[in-house]
This record gives sequence, C-alpha cells and structure tokens, in this order.
Amino acid sequence: MRFLLALVFLAGTAHAQVASRTPDVVYVPTPQYVVDEMLRLANVKPGDVLYDLGCGDGRIPVTAAMRHGIRAYGIDIDPERIAEANANASKYRVAHLVSFRQEDLFTTKFSDASVVTLYLLPDLNLKLRARLLAELKPGTRIVSHQFDMGDWRPDRRVELEGRTIYLWTVPRR
Repeated sequence: MRFLLALVFLAGTAHAQVASRTPDVVYVPTPQYVVDEMLRLANVKPGDVLYDLGCGDGRIPVTAAMRHGIRAYGIDIDPERIAEANANASKYRVAHLVSFRQEDLFTTKFSDASVVTLYLLPDLNLKLRARLLAELKPGTRIVSHQFDMGDWRPDRRVELEGRTIYLWTVPRR
C-alpha cells in the first residue's frame, strides 16, 4: 500500500512540475501552407508515426492524420494549447489517430517516431539535437520550421514566402 501511495505521490509531483513550468517559447502558430510543405518535405506516408514537439494548437498532427491517415502525437507543456489541440482533433474527426500530451518535450519519449516536427527556437533545437540523434531510429526525418540545428547540415532547406523549412534525416550509427 505504501508503494502505491508513493507512486501516486510521485506521479502527482511530476505532473505538478510539468504544469508549473512555463513554456520555453511564445506560441506562434505555423501557417497552414508551411505545415503542408513540412509534411511534403518529410515525405509523410502511410505507416509513419509523427511527433510534433511543441505542438501548439495541434495543426501539424491533425493535418498529417487527415491527409495521410497516420498516427500522430503532439507534445506541449501548455495545458491551454493541449485543450485547443484536442478540440481541433475532434473538430476534424481525427481524434482516433491523434493524441496530445501535456509534457516537457525534453523528457517525453518519442523514440517510435519516423517523423519529428519542430517550431522552436535555435537554442532549443540545439538542446534537443543530441537526444534526437541518440534516440531516433536511423532514417527518421526531422523537419523544423524557421530554425536550424547549428552545424548539423540539413539534407534540404526550402525557402517559402519568407519562411525557412529544414529537413534532416537521422544517419546510421
């Protein structure tokens, strides 16, 4: 019984830490035309599993599920964004394919991803880079709106109406 109580306490403490932590970025939605190009550049196809780190209103996972019928996950620390993302998944009838979690993107698990999308800041991309390379399977595609990963050269870089989109592929180890 004490063990179960300790687990409940720890789970509550972990949730409180996530809930009390402020977001690292200000929410700025990715325009839909950029979402479309990110998914095209990543060559999203049936069977892919997409994770959007810092998902905001969920438009990338929702669009991926609608257009490609794939499983998609959104991670965001802001409960307001998670509520909005869940509402969008319901509105567009893809809640059976999409899941949103209020978690810290630096500690959440995403190793089953075949596609990872980001719209963070340069320092956050750099902070995530080592983890992405260590935990993702070779061949996983990473697409970032607007910000690169320092000296990790992208496979492709697309300029689109004043926006930049980067694509990397996790290399073989």
